[in-house]
This record gives sequence, C-alpha cells and structure tokens, in this order.
Amino acid sequence: MADAPTIVVFDSGLGGLTVFREVKAARPDAHFIYVADDAAFPYGDMPEEALITRILHVIGKAIAEHKPDLIVVACNTASTLALKELRARYQVPFVGTVPAIKPACARSKTKRIAVLGTQATVGREYTKALIREFAAGCEVALVGSPRLAAYAEAELAGTPAADVEIAGEILPCFLDEDGDRTDTVVLACTHYPLLLSRFRRVAPWPVEWMDPAPAIARRVADLLHERPATLAPPPPPDIVFTSGRAPSPTLAKALSDYGFKSARQPV
Repeated sequence: MADAPTIVVFDSGLGGLTVFREVKAARPDAHFIYVADDAAFPYGDMPEEALITRILHVIGKAIAEHKPDLIVVACNTASTLALKELRARYQVPFVGTVPAIKPACARSKTKRIAVLGTQATVGREYTKALIREFAAGCEVALVGSPRLAAYAEAELAGTPAADVEIAGEILPCFLDEDGDRTDTVVLACTHYPLLLSRFRRVAPWPVEWMDPAPAIARRVADLLHERPATLAPPPPPDIVFTSGRAPSPTLAKALSDYGFKSARQPV
C-alpha cells in the first residue's frame, strides 16, 4: 500500500487554517505541514517583486525540507502573484486560491456582488481580469480592507476587535440600489472566514458569504485521487512559523483545536 501523501499548506499567516480544515477533511490520512510566513505578515505592505522573491524562497525551502506530494497556496496574494512562477520552477502540483467571482456571479439572484479582500488583492489586475471574464451581467463592488486580516489573527490570539470595527470594514460591501441589494460577498482573503460569525452578526442584512476553502479541498482530492486513502492513523499536523516564534498560550489552544500539538522551528 502506498504511503499517505504529504501536503504543505502555505499562507502569510493563519488565514490558511480555514483552507487546511477543509483539505484535512477531504484527505484525513495525509501528513500536513502548515507553513505560516508570519515573519513577512502582512504581505500587502511589501513591494510586488520583493514579495514574489519571498514567496519563492519560503516555498522552496518547504519543498526541500518536506518533499511534499502537493502544495496548497492558501493565500490570494501569493497565488495571484507567484503561482505561475512556482509551477514553472517546481514539479510538485500546486493548488492556488483565487477570488470566487465566477461562482458568486452564477449564484447571485440580484446580480449585485462584492469582493472583499486585502487592498492588494482587490487592486490587482488579476482580480480585475476575473471580473471582465466571468462577471458579465453582474455589478461587482471591490472592497479592500486594510485591517481585517490582522483582526482575524488577533481573534485567534484572544484579542478580538470590537463589533464596530468589524462592521466598519465590511459595510462598503452592502449596496442597495432601487431595492437591488448585494446578496453575495466573495471572501477574497483566507483570513476572513475566521471572522465569519462576526460578519454575520454585524451585517446590515443576510448575504451568502463565498468561502473558497471547499472548492480548494475538492481540487486537492481530485489531484490525489490516484493515491487511495491509507487506513493507518495519520501523524499529527505540523505548523511552522517562519519567525520562529512560540505561540502564546491562547494561540496554542486555538491551534490545538485544529490538531496542532506544537510549532516546529523553521530550518
């Protein structure tokens, strides 16, 4: 019987935990290594060329150390900037994360959607090209938040932002023109589903929140379909912070809920 696959999940911080959770449910037998590039968080503050170099370096080190069978780039910014070059440089399969504009427009009844992401993601040409290609007949509001990713990290660390701060970041998503209200919001940052219960509580009206994680998990399952699940219990997942930091007790407890026992030191 073949060994269970090794899967690396990469993000600038802890937003990719929302993707990790879905992928782990799809392939519970796999050995997971979660790489959080917290030494460079947040990515939106770095120039693009420096950021591409950074992403290639960190993922290259992860490939050399862990020899994964598949890598999930659980970060919209990293995917839109570096996925093409990663695939050209390495043989290992990559699954990226891009704004779910096509399915959001297909599902919207009012044909009024919002794309909620970091300022870098919503301002990038890649995102605008997705809108031109897939959003015909839909009104799309691009909403860049400078704070939500940091709020999500703080939430996990036990220092949540106030409701009014969360509400202020998401309010521009909610447009109402002659009764045609926004009915679908694309979560274009993997950090944001960590705050989904908060979003629902402070939203002016109910909408469908489009989380990319289930689609990513399905893609991973498709790519690994020739590797049947093993019956042996998988090793516990590992998490690596590129800063080398030790999680606080509150964060360690939150990580334990995802199955992580302790953080590994980067090589």
